[in-house]
Formats: sequence, C-alpha cells, structure tokens
Amino acid sequence: MRLLIVEDNHELADWLARALVQARYTVEVAHDGEEAEHLIALGEYAAIVLDLSLPHVDGMTVLKRIRRKGNRTPVIILTANASLDGRVAGLDSGADDYLAKPFELAELEARLRAVIRRGHDLASPEIVIADLALDSASKLFTLKGEPLQLTPREHSVLEYLVMKSGTTVTKSALHESVFGFDAEPDPSAIEIYVHRVRKKIEGSGVQIATLRGLGYMLRAL
Repeated sequence: MRLLIVEDNHELADWLARALVQARYTVEVAHDGEEAEHLIALGEYAAIVLDLSLPHVDGMTVLKRIRRKGNRTPVIILTANASLDGRVAGLDSGADDYLAKPFELAELEARLRAVIRRGHDLASPEIVIADLALDSASKLFTLKGEPLQLTPREHSVLEYLVMKSGTTVTKSALHESVFGFDAEPDPSAIEIYVHRVRKKIEGSGVQIATLRGLGYMLRAL
C-alpha cells in the first residue's frame, strides 16, 4: 500500500518513511509543494501525510488544488499549528484528519489505518474474498482461518490486488505500488511475485487472472 509523505524537514521525513516501511507500507517522499503535486498527478496513493509549511507551494494550497481536481485520496495534515482555527481550516479544505506536532508514531499509524478504511468505504476492518481474508487494521492475511505466510513484497502485491478486487490493475500500477514510483521498471519482477502469490493462495477460491495486454484482476472463482 503506497503512502506519500510531504514534509520539508528532511530528518523528520526520513524517520517517518523508515518507520512506515517497517509497518509494511510503500513510501514516497516529497519535500515541497510542487514536487508533491507532481507525484500526486502521476501516481495513486492509499493516503497522503501532508505538512502545511512547505516551500514553493504551501500544504493547504496543495490540498485545495487536488480536491478541486476531484482527487479524494485520504489526507492527514501534519502541522505545528494546533489551534482550533487551524484544524477547522484544514478540515474545511478537504483534509480527512489533522495531527499536531510533536506526535507519537503509533497515533499516526492508527489514524492512517482509519482514513484508509474510510477511503475504501469499509464497514468492517476485515476484507473477505472466498477463503482469503485481510484484516485492514493489522494488515495480516489469513487463508481458511490460518495465517498466510508472505514475504514483504508478496504481501504488498496481494494487498494491492485485494484492495482493487474485481477491477483491472495494470502491471505498471502494481509495480509502482510494490517498488515505488522511482524504481526501474521491470515487468518480469512483478510477474515473478504474482506467480509466487498465486501458488500461496491455491485452494482459496480466489484467482489472480491475467488479462492479456491489460494487467491483473483478483476475483473469487
């Protein structure tokens, strides 16, 4: 699951990125508003963590612009301004949540899980497709009630396909979700991971179909 961190403090951005990668997210970082708008226009993210005090284009302007373009990606604002007026302004501009600095990493992770669940219109934190289940809170997979053992990359592949179940996922979108936007394109790498995941979910009643020339689709048999 891809996240975008928009933070001009390089030390804080690097710390957040490392921590969220450990939490099994794929993370990209922008250090100013212009770079953030460029990445958001090119890619698809599960959520955006957005600082307000940014060079070139401030975070509030970035938020207003993407909302005007119809982008509904969940956004959590990070800011040192914890005033009520600041929170109201951010929420009124289209933010999904607001977190004042300094903050605890555990709280940010919890808020990310919450806005991502809401973004997928999930009434329950568990997504079930035939005998395969994903707990979107813990991000753990089970197969017929038993834990499914996956490597981090396999987990990223399956999680992205489950979140997009029933729709076509292009090979390039899956590659970006797993490896990040800046990774060197290598279609064979994604094919290898899809093959491994297929083996691990055999007998689950779930299929990863290859749609020639289009990409992949995860669906119940």
